[in-house]
Parts: sequence; C-alpha cells; structure tokens
Amino acid sequence: MSSDTVADPPVSATAPASGANAMAAAATRETLEDYTLRFAPRSYRRWGPAVVATSALGGIAYLADFAIGANIGIANGTGNALWGILVFAVVIVLSGYPLAYYAARYNIDLDLITRGSGFGYYGSVLTNIIFASFTFIFFALEGSIMAQGLKLGLGIPLWAGYLISSVMVIPLVIYGMNTLAKLQVWTTPLWLVMMVLPFTYLLLRHPETVGDFLAYSGGTDATGGNNVNFAGIMLAAGVCLSLIAQIAEQIDYLRFMPPKTPENKRRWWTAVIVAGPGWVFFGAIKQVVGLFLAVYLILNFTAQAGVANQPVEQFLAIYDDFMPHWLALTLAVILVVISQIKINVTNAYSGSLAWTNSFTRVTKTYPGRLVFLGFNVLIALVLMEADMFSFLSDLLNFYANCGIAWIVAVASDIAINKYLLGLSPKQPEFRRGMLYSVNPVGFGSVVLAGGLSIMTYFHVFGDAIQPYSPIVAAVLALVLPPVIAIATRGRYYLRRTDDGIDLPMLDEHGNPSDALLMCCVTGIEFERPDMIASAKPGPNGEKQYISSLALSCDKTGEHVLPAQK
Repeated sequence: MSSDTVADPPVSATAPASGANAMAAAATRETLEDYTLRFAPRSYRRWGPAVVATSALGGIAYLADFAIGANIGIANGTGNALWGILVFAVVIVLSGYPLAYYAARYNIDLDLITRGSGFGYYGSVLTNIIFASFTFIFFALEGSIMAQGLKLGLGIPLWAGYLISSVMVIPLVIYGMNTLAKLQVWTTPLWLVMMVLPFTYLLLRHPETVGDFLAYSGGTDATGGNNVNFAGIMLAAGVCLSLIAQIAEQIDYLRFMPPKTPENKRRWWTAVIVAGPGWVFFGAIKQVVGLFLAVYLILNFTAQAGVANQPVEQFLAIYDDFMPHWLALTLAVILVVISQIKINVTNAYSGSLAWTNSFTRVTKTYPGRLVFLGFNVLIALVLMEADMFSFLSDLLNFYANCGIAWIVAVASDIAINKYLLGLSPKQPEFRRGMLYSVNPVGFGSVVLAGGLSIMTYFHVFGDAIQPYSPIVAAVLALVLPPVIAIATRGRYYLRRTDDGIDLPMLDEHGNPSDALLMCCVTGIEFERPDMIASAKPGPNGEKQYISSLALSCDKTGEHVLPAQK
C-alpha cells in the first residue's frame, strides 16, 4: 500500500524573529517540536491510516499490563481479576471512542480537545498535569521492568539499569512522529512473534494450566477465598483503570490521521477505532496473560513465587520450557528491552508535549519540547530509584481516580453536552481569545469527581465504600458536566463565536481546511484552523492574522481579540 508508506514530511521555512517572536518561530521547527502546541496541518500528515494505527498500537507493547494483571490476580483471585479487567475494558471503550474520533477528525491532541470540551484555555492545564503524571509513572514502571531484565540477564545493578533504560530513550524521541512511526512499524512484528508464539506453546504443552488458572484464589484471603464479589472486582478494576489516560497517548498519534474522504472512509474508521479505544482489547488480553503466567510460576516454581509479577521472570519460565537456559534468558531480555523501548518512547514523547503545552500557556514562554523531554525522563528516573515497583498497586489505584475523572468528564461533555444537549459547541475550539480562561463545566467536574473519589480511596467516607472509589470518580465525572452545563446554560464555553476570518474552517468533506494564511508575527504561513484574526491592525490599518502558536507566546496580549458581548 503505497499510500501507507512513511514519508519524510516537508519542513516549514524559517523566518527571522527576535524576542517573543523568536519563541514562536522556534516552535515552528516541526522536525524537533512536532506540533507541540497546535493543530497538526494537512501538509505534515503524509501517513496513511494503516501506518498511523500501527504506530499508535506499537506504543501499547508495554509489559506493565503483565505486571498489573499479575498483581490484581495475586491480591484478589482469578475470578475477581477477570471481572475487573472486563469492567476496565468497557469503561475504556465507552470513554475513549468520542475522544479518538475528535482527535482524528480535527487533528488535535487531547489537551486541545479538553480546552473546548468544558475546561477553558487555562483550565485544561490541570488535566495536562494529570496526563504528564501518567507518562512519567508508566515510564518509571516500564523502566523498572527493563532494569529487572538487565539485572537478570547481564547482572547490571538495578540503579544502573534504571539509568540506562531512561537515557537510551531520549535520542529516539528527539525527532518526533516521523522517527517514532518508523520505530513502531518495524519492531511490532518481532515483538508479536516473541510474545505470542511462546505463550501459545505453553497452552498446547501444558493444557492443565488453564484449570489451575481459573481455580486460583489469590495470594491473600482479602476477598473471601475463591469467591467472586463486587468489592474484589472493583479493587481489581481500580488498578486497571489507572491506564485510562492511555487514550491520550493513542491520540498523540491519531492526530496525524489523513483527511477522511469517501475513498478512504472504511480504512479511516477502522484505524481510528482499532488504534483508539480498541487498544484496550490488546491491553486486557495482556493483563489476563500476565495473571496466567504469574499463576503458572506460583504453582509450578515455588522458588519464583516472589517474583511472579515480574514480566521478565514470566517469559523466562516459558522460554526455559523448550530451549536452553542461556538462549531463553537472552530472548526474555530482548523481549523486555524491545517492549520497554516501544512504550517509553511514547511515554517520553507524550510527556514532553504535555509539559511544554502547559508551561508555554502559563508563562507565554516557549523553552522547546526537548527541555521537557529531559524533565519528564528525570522525574521517572527518580521514581525508579525510589523502587516504585514495590508499591505499584497502591500508586496506580490512587492515580486511577484522577485519570478517570479527567477522561470521563471530557467524554461526557462530547457525548452529552455537544450531541444530546447542544450546550457545548460541536466543533472543537482551542485558540486563545476564543475560549474563556476557565470553564466550570469540565474544570469543576474534575475537581469534584477527582477530589471526592480520592477521599473515598483514603477511607474518608468509611472502609465499606473505599474499594468503590473508581465508581465514584466515573459516575460523578459522567453526571456533573451536563448538570453544570445546564446550570450555567453553556455560557462559559466560547468567549467569541467569530474568529475574524472569512474563509471556511472545514472543506467539502468536513475536514479541517488546508487554506493558508500568513502569520503577522512569525512571517510563516499556517493552515486556516490554526489561525485567528489579530486585534492589532497592520501598518496601513489592514486586518492581520496570527497563528495560535504565536498567540500562545504573546505576553502583551495586544493580538488577543476582545470578548464578544
């Protein structure tokens, strides 16, 4: 499929700039900055739907799912874990679909979607911090798993393994989507072979392990032996739902989808659904496999029971069953390294976008995405050195409350407020001057839903309700946006309805227009959806246009259009 070939996109011409203009111009270096703060223009999106989807799904090669599945099964038993994984999958699909569609259709990341979906221009900074936290928590988790593999296979101390797993990712992330797409496409087949074939062999060679797996009651009696109960299910689901923010990382790829046309409609929808909310099916399968392998180790290798939740030990046990130990160890380490690189380039990349976006909006200063790439990796390294793997479930259970509140609130605004109630504008808006600083619909919902669910998790409302903190977060985040939108009559969504540009925003197929306008600050042409009229007239009194990027860096505010009455 020639249309799905990874191509090197053109790089915009640079323009002379100084001072504040230089910051805006610096962010136009697409090769390094990868549209950190802005709409992804059609001129850059040269990949076909299949390549974008493969790149997005390449990021879910992480082994954290194996550790998560093992942990929830050991703590709650197979029955509770399987039902918890099912709850997790249903919530991810329902909440992820509207977000993935908006990203692919309008070519914007989740932060830009969040701004116009109930949070406001500055209000979404809160959710950016939640997302950035997700990226460094899971970067640290994957780095810990890789360090375990390096220690087992090469005898490298954990502290050194943590450092290696952090530093080696940085060069791969520098050049953004263009490099990441190639990495994910070329490594995915090898990863699939090394993961799927050994597990299939185990099932065929030892079919009795399936019965042992289903009968497993867990490493504790906290859920009443082998009984399946609602509290145990929700405790398991809560840990799994810490992954709900993974949709934001999928969207960091999906925003580069090509325009949807009658000719590519089927391929376009397939890619969006499979690589968007569809990631959870692969994630759920990996969690079940991780639990299966943990039970296999616990019941058949007593000496390894204490490390049954470590993916490298799980795959080493399978490989050992049909090949020499030295080869089994080598392949297990290779699998761990490939998996860690595939996901941590995404964690580092998405984290750098989130931090840069928030910092630039708040300070009107653009330091460059690479600065925050290093910052995100550094935080993850500190977590690794603090041995976060030893308190993994507690950390993920806590984080889940924040992630659920954010993702469900945005999904609720899109599905209910935009399409059912008509109180939220259907076409997403992200530009400064068009939005209020803070919209209480989304911002208030996340603060209330996240705050009350965290209090529930910490037993503030009693021990009986504590396991249900994910339900508290999800229900409140679903209900509060329409309630607040109705109470405020939707008045805090748009500060303006007219952006001062006469050209249509969308083409004949409903895709963002590729018409070009000159930015008066950088002297560079940007596509129509990325532009807005400047409040400052030109030298001869003519109307000027400014890119959303340059407007983000405007410290004086002289280009910001006044609010419409």
